[in-house]
Amino acid sequence: MRLSVLDQSPIPQGGGATAAIAETIKLAQAAEKLGYYRYWLAEHHNTHSFAGSAPEILIGRVAAETRTIRVGSGGVMLTHYSPLKVAEQFRMLEVLSPGRIDLGLGRAPGTDQRTMQALQAGPQGWGIDAFPSQVHLLKQFLDDASGVAAMPDDHPYRGIHAMPEGPTRPEMWLLGSGMHSAIYAGELGLPFSHAYFINTEGSEEACAEYRRRFKPSSWCEHPRISLGVAALVAETDEEAHRLSASRNLWVVRLLTNRPISFPPPDEALDYPYTEQELAILKSVEKRSIVGTKEQVRMRLLALADSHGAEELVVVTITYDYASRLRSYELLADAFALKAEAAR
Repeated sequence: MRLSVLDQSPIPQGGGATAAIAETIKLAQAAEKLGYYRYWLAEHHNTHSFAGSAPEILIGRVAAETRTIRVGSGGVMLTHYSPLKVAEQFRMLEVLSPGRIDLGLGRAPGTDQRTMQALQAGPQGWGIDAFPSQVHLLKQFLDDASGVAAMPDDHPYRGIHAMPEGPTRPEMWLLGSGMHSAIYAGELGLPFSHAYFINTEGSEEACAEYRRRFKPSSWCEHPRISLGVAALVAETDEEAHRLSASRNLWVVRLLTNRPISFPPPDEALDYPYTEQELAILKSVEKRSIVGTKEQVRMRLLALADSHGAEELVVVTITYDYASRLRSYELLADAFALKAEAAR
């Protein structure tokens, strides 16, 4: 079982983006030493909760500060952007760190409607319905640049190359939290990463449909599934649940359109939840796995087995960096990651 990290560069209450990005770099270096397989960086816009608005830039820095761990996007929200520009960004990253770059693609906006409009070059953006066409065009640009397959003779963009060219290409994944993304990933012949930490409903069905629809390609010969999972590990079950209160309250406030920064756990535990908020809280708690390393390992393995996943991409958010790092250390110990990486 491969374990990887999804880092959203969280900003705690009273903190700032500069410190959050510095912690991202430190955590990536620690994850590499602990034996995690890949380190993905998220994309969020117009939020005071996350500092990661440009994964394509942060990937370059994290890759430069590490040596062996794969580094990538979890993910690039392709509906905002030109496929050629994304191809060139990741071609450059691949040249700088050959064999270590992942291009995870998402179709969600990663922000609110007005910010989504501001991100696009004009009023005639691609739109979410064009996502499969964007992914297909992006694949063509990357195939052409790596010498796998030239653009067809009748292609309107034949002769336009995603530079710099090179012999290797990033590993491409399709990310999603529902059935549409699973179908797209299968039909396009790409690995699929299901965002279980966002949506648990129908997750097993989505993974099964992905396998059913899968068409082998030069990008992926057989179905590959990873699960994005929210997990938090501490020395005791009580402490793990105390630490989880920060993220839980943040999610509840986000879902009720009253966003806040990540609060200290004791402040979150003292929050006066309404009946409506308590109902939402129960749903939020079901989407994360919290406890001791033995408890979390057992639940993660069961989750991977029920979905047919070969990899878990773990997102852990706590109010302070030390407890977040400790969670990843305990999880690595539970799965004997360093021992596995040394083989």
